[in-house]
Formats: sequence, C-alpha cells, structure tokens
Amino acid sequence: MAVDPTAPYDSENIFAKILRGEIPCNKVYEDDHAFAFHDINPQADVHILVIPKGAYVSWDDFSEKASDAEIAGFVRAVGTVARDNGLVVRGYRLLGNVGRNGGQEVPHMHVHLFGGGPLGPMLAR
Repeated sequence: MAVDPTAPYDSENIFAKILRGEIPCNKVYEDDHAFAFHDINPQADVHILVIPKGAYVSWDDFSEKASDAEIAGFVRAVGTVARDNGLVVRGYRLLGNVGRNGGQEVPHMHVHLFGGGPLGPMLAR
C-alpha cells in the first residue's frame, strides 16, 4: 500500500498499534521520544525500525510539526540504537521512505537502520 504523505495521521496504522502495545514487537530501545524494534521481514543481518512516539505521517510532517525536543530526541535515539547494536565501527545505512514514489508503506514516520554486513549499492538499477 502506497502512503500519501499529505494525508492526516491514521491512528490505526500498525506502528501506532505497536506503540500502544496492541501488537507485539521485538523492542530494542525506548525513551520519551522514540521507539525502536526489529523489522519482522529483515532486509539485512540487522534491520531495525526507529519511530517517533508522536503522530507523524512522514519526514515532512515530522520536520514541520514536531517540537525541537522531539526532533533532537529522535535523532539521538537513532544514533543510540546504532551504537547499542554494534553498527558504528562496521558501518550502517539509514533509509527513510516518503510517499508513493519513495516506497513508504506505513503512514507513521520511521527510519530503517540496516547493518551487520555489506549492504550493496544504494539503489537497485
């Protein structure tokens, strides 16, 4: 399902349900501003999703409406998750999909953190 990043936030999306504890996940990190968990369909040896706790559809929505504390907290959480999972020395990739052409499938802002081995080219040709 392609996401319209300009649509209102849907509080029934899968990540909102995970945040509310309605759907289980393999949590790796949580603080006041962010939540991180292993992807159920990993695309790399390590594939972790990091999401803000606020109701934001996309990066655009988040960057426009989130408070400075939420933005700083989220960015710090991504770095903490990478460090805590031993990804910094070997390297890792962050991916944020936005909208239909960007491949966004869940209407809750999130980043994919990939690592654990060589990741190949940035985009498939």
